[in-house]
Amino acid sequence: MAEHDTTAQRRGGAGRLRLVLLAIIAVLYVLSVPWYRSADAPLRIWLGLPDWVATALACYVAAAVLNAWAWWITDVRDPDEARDEPSEPSP
Repeated sequence: MAEHDTTAQRRGGAGRLRLVLLAIIAVLYVLSVPWYRSADAPLRIWLGLPDWVATALACYVAAAVLNAWAWWITDVRDPDEARDEPSEPSP
């Protein structure tokens, strides 16, 4: 029974972490759109790209990495796995 409790606690912690990661991803998508730039802002070049493009790309790369991490910690069960487990015999 203790093993089951430990697994449930670990899954709960991973679930909270996954929600935090997804919230950060949502914030990154909002930040990737250049809402903050004024129309007459001077164009600065970062890594050969306009600053707003470099910012958007950095946000997308960070979102991709966090999304991969969120999926890595998510426990995805195989539907066939439940069918393969022997059921307890009825008395």
